Amino acid sequence: MPEPESASPPVIIIKKKSGHGGHHGGAWKVAYADFVTAMMSLFIVLWLLNTNQKIQKAVAAYFKDPAGVGKLAGSSNVAGPGESLTVDKDNMGKLKEKLEQVMKQMPKFDQMKDNVQLSVTSEGLRVELLETAKGMFFESGNAHPTENGEQLLIRLSQELGKIPNTILIEGHTDAAPYSGGGDYTNWELSTDRANSARRLMESNGLGPAQVKQIRGFADQRLRIPDDPTNPANRRVSVIVQYLNPPVPTAPEPAAKPSPGTPAKSAAPPPSVAPPAAKPSPMPPASASPAAAAKPAPPLPKK
Repeated sequence: MPEPESASPPVIIIKKKSGHGGHHGGAWKVAYADFVTAMMSLFIVLWLLNTNQKIQKAVAAYFKDPAGVGKLAGSSNVAGPGESLTVDKDNMGKLKEKLEQVMKQMPKFDQMKDNVQLSVTSEGLRVELLETAKGMFFESGNAHPTENGEQLLIRLSQELGKIPNTILIEGHTDAAPYSGGGDYTNWELSTDRANSARRLMESNGLGPAQVKQIRGFADQRLRIPDDPTNPANRRVSVIVQYLNPPVPTAPEPAAKPSPGTPAKSAAPPPSVAPPAAKPSPMPPASASPAAAAKPAPPLPKK
């Protein structure tokens, strides 16, 4: 008999479904990244809550103005909207360095750098604009600023307007008498120059309440006393004052007792010993009966 044919092995067909991996995709990565970002934000907030108020305000100032006072975050102290830096005795040197860097970026600062002096004094940061024989910042003999004077005062006002500190402006002249004649003297010239600087700075960034005083000293405070007519004695000084210490608050009045509450009895006044009684005068000694009896009058004679 012929041998039976061997059964052929069954054919196994494996079908792979495409797109299974695409069903999950990268959505889990986005969710995980959001979770990590939220955790990082939480930890930053927890860290800020445990820092002092000075650092908190410095971080807030950075996000408000990243290109400005954020560089001074280590010594800054924000004092409210529009006031990004509070300058006190600890960081007045920082303000001096910042102003020096700002002025160096001015186009014509190389022509006037020798006539601008910044110094930290007991009164605050003093910025002095020293004149030359031909007039560097003010026209000779009057209170009108030159082009260089306007540029420098405008740049200063833009920076000083960012801080809450008060400003003083002084005008000085040399010892040479004013040549214009009349009643106009060095006193008027020094005061008018300081006032002219005030008007220009207030119209270009300085706060309306920042300038607290205008001073005109004429030739009474010479920068170079040994050379009274030296042009450097003619100058305008802008002084950034230190912030005043906080005024102590008055104690709160005692709370009034609520109705129905018995009032506390006042403390008894200190006991005072009653005055000693004056001794009463001794009554007169009573007369004896014999002495008290008066003799009878004699009988009239008949």
